[in-house]
Amino acid sequence: MKRHTFAYYCSGHGYGHATRVSAFTSHLLSLEHKPVVYIVSSAPQLVFSDSIALGALYRNVNIDPVIVQPLAYRVDRQASLRVLKRFLDRKDDIVEEESRWLKLINADCVLSDAAFIGCAAANSVGIPSVLITNFTFDSVFSYLSTLMVDDSDSQQDQQLDPAAGPLLPDVPIPFSDLEPLVKQIWSGYRCADLLLRLPGAIPVPSFFDIPMLPSPNWVDSGTRSFTPQIISRLLEPPMKQDLLGQIPFPRGYPAKKLARSVISMPLLVRPPDATIYTPFGRDRLLDTIGVPEQMRDRKILIVSFGGQIFHKPHCHSRVHSQCASGLGTPDSGILAPSKVANTLQTHVGCALSNIDHNLSALSENAGKDVNTPTSSLGRKNSLVTRSLGALSRSGSRRSRAQSILMVPGAPPASIPNSPISATTSMFDTLVIPPTPKLEDTLTFSSINSIVDLVDEEEEGSLLPDDSWIAVVCGVPKDWAAEGGEDLPDSFFVAPKDVYMPDLTAIADVLLGKLGYGTVSECVDACTPFVYVPRPLFIEEHGLRLYLEKEGVGIELSRSAYEAGDWAAAVQEAYEQGKGRKSKKKAEGETGKLVTEGMRKAAELVDWVRAWKD
Repeated sequence: MKRHTFAYYCSGHGYGHATRVSAFTSHLLSLEHKPVVYIVSSAPQLVFSDSIALGALYRNVNIDPVIVQPLAYRVDRQASLRVLKRFLDRKDDIVEEESRWLKLINADCVLSDAAFIGCAAANSVGIPSVLITNFTFDSVFSYLSTLMVDDSDSQQDQQLDPAAGPLLPDVPIPFSDLEPLVKQIWSGYRCADLLLRLPGAIPVPSFFDIPMLPSPNWVDSGTRSFTPQIISRLLEPPMKQDLLGQIPFPRGYPAKKLARSVISMPLLVRPPDATIYTPFGRDRLLDTIGVPEQMRDRKILIVSFGGQIFHKPHCHSRVHSQCASGLGTPDSGILAPSKVANTLQTHVGCALSNIDHNLSALSENAGKDVNTPTSSLGRKNSLVTRSLGALSRSGSRRSRAQSILMVPGAPPASIPNSPISATTSMFDTLVIPPTPKLEDTLTFSSINSIVDLVDEEEEGSLLPDDSWIAVVCGVPKDWAAEGGEDLPDSFFVAPKDVYMPDLTAIADVLLGKLGYGTVSECVDACTPFVYVPRPLFIEEHGLRLYLEKEGVGIELSRSAYEAGDWAAAVQEAYEQGKGRKSKKKAEGETGKLVTEGMRKAAELVDWVRAWKD
């Protein structure tokens, strides 16, 4: 039996494409008569390591334009348009180069997820091509013309690289500007002969006659979701829908032998380790993360925005260091309100020397007419009460630059349980305890106890309560040099090479962006998903529908994410999904999706054999 050769083109946009390409390649290479598989992509070789270990060959080439996302859930329309134009200017040369390479390796078939170049090159040399995807980029680029504007009211909506400057306002691109460009992408996809449609699909206009582009017409601007007509089409079996005609091979090649067709696919997802649902497997993974034994019985939140870098947070959630200096300024000894607020909140537990002088300065700068404190301790306590209240009313704020959590690909998230991280004054609801007895001594540690009480009120904004820990993914290589230990309490950093299916399997909830890779792994592991939406990426509408049917998905607004207000959504997701998650933990890894995937891989090989025969 002839050993077939596949060229598998994988988009470099996001890790979701790479993980499912690796999964299906692994299925192909696990067959009894395994084919030769070349993976062609600009995505890094590391993400294909599973299939490469089974014999896949890797070739790094830039074979598709990508949507520019300065943040995990923000699209830069103008930059994306520029990338598309530059790529299409070289399109014919790229197709010609890929055609020569396909002849060189004597390829029998091209698989694509979801690079149109591969389909066009396959057709030009007379071999069939197969799209394996839940969406195509003609729909994505077409959606840049939507009149719905990403007008987030986020106070922290900025790029991860401060040198790049703030994000530009979101402005729709006229479809008349996009149409001739999108048509070139659509024409490439039209060359494909088979669509293996993955779960979470949106319309694929290069295969189905309805709906047509532009893709903004598919979405109800009021509900910001697919129209009922589009949902109805997606739920209808593909065999009952009319397909667009086939694009013939160029002159000199035989006529195409099989009619165009669409087949629904099972979930393509990398399987977790077989032992991950056992106590041994769970402990082994938590060991690599550095979670101490006394915390391993806690519920786990995974924070992952997919394939980007976790930057060093600027401050620990609770500062345990000693005071470096007094409260007064070197020049005048008078306290600016922001300095007072920052110092009271960060230098917890430090002794307050010369308290009469400093409290007097505190009163003066807070703008209150309070008498200089006397030796009466009750009078001092009253002064603290009134002065802190004045700071609250004056709108004192903690410095965001020193109180943010940089999560991969997303804008900075506040750390609400940090003494320096809230976006409003920590004294807004401050209640001072009864006046101490005269024999007590008022020190700064007394104020520290008050701060701790306020902190306890704020505790749980990131995590629901002390029964949770969080594991953050996407650390840079020099994390230790950046001071990566400065994380909020109960937060841990996953190793850079952590196997995400295993991590998702032990998670009780996952927080991240709405993308296929994360959705598929959450559904497979029955892990509830709290997602931050991507309003300008049309794929998310199909993924939402899939989550509603097969898993648990709770939306967390961008502003809530960035304010560090995660706890309520995390708890809601946990409550909705804990029954299914508990059942999955008891069931363990069954290998069902691997079996289904190998069956589809065998059917694909038979399909290619039918072309050759």
